[in-house]
Amino acid sequence: MESVTDEFSLAKKKLAKDIIGEIVLSEQPGKVLKKWRIIFKISQKTLAKVLGITSSVISDYESGRRQSPGIKMIKKYVNALLNIDVKRGGKVIKSFCEQNIEPNLSKAILDIREFPCGVSVEEFCNVISSFLIVKPDVIRDIYGYTVIDSVKAVTELPFSDLVKLYGITTQRALIFTNISRGRAPLVAIKITNLHPGLVVLHGIDIVDEIAKRIAETENIPLALCKLESVEDVLNSLKRGLNF
Repeated sequence: MESVTDEFSLAKKKLAKDIIGEIVLSEQPGKVLKKWRIIFKISQKTLAKVLGITSSVISDYESGRRQSPGIKMIKKYVNALLNIDVKRGGKVIKSFCEQNIEPNLSKAILDIREFPCGVSVEEFCNVISSFLIVKPDVIRDIYGYTVIDSVKAVTELPFSDLVKLYGITTQRALIFTNISRGRAPLVAIKITNLHPGLVVLHGIDIVDEIAKRIAETENIPLALCKLESVEDVLNSLKRGLNF
């Protein structure tokens, strides 16, 4: 029990250091502040209450309307995120203890990346020549992507590893390659009970009706990528998303 506690404490300290460093070094610190608050799934109102300030102040910092906070405020902001997460069970912090991709998982993940700030679903789809076929009323920005070999992910990975495809946040794009109809990836997503910010299907011309129905029921944006090869997808992501 003590070793687990020590590992969690070290993960928390490392995460705090990494987040603070990213904010301080960023040319747009407000966007990075917002990114991490969203990753931790903490509202401005909840964070403001812990910090003893108004939510409008946090909004001003995140939008850039107010001058970037000094290092002291940044530390308070980050520590508040971590402490709120601890009270909720430490789910986000624990996810960083599992960031090393295991051998079985690495076979299924072709590429994975986190963004320093939010990217709109429309912009992301444009980068990889995709178009939405299921478009919920509310679509949020995404903060990363995972490119997945769907056959290896769905047929070879246990349930616990499927969840790890999400990286540090579910608010990301999951790009499934090597698919036949698109049904299996959406069924797997429904089973995990996690909701990605976008699902992209690559390598097919017609999407399975059940896949579309699941996306509609779960309010998940679903897009079809028309790029010819997986290499084209990976190269487009590298060229089109420069931060």
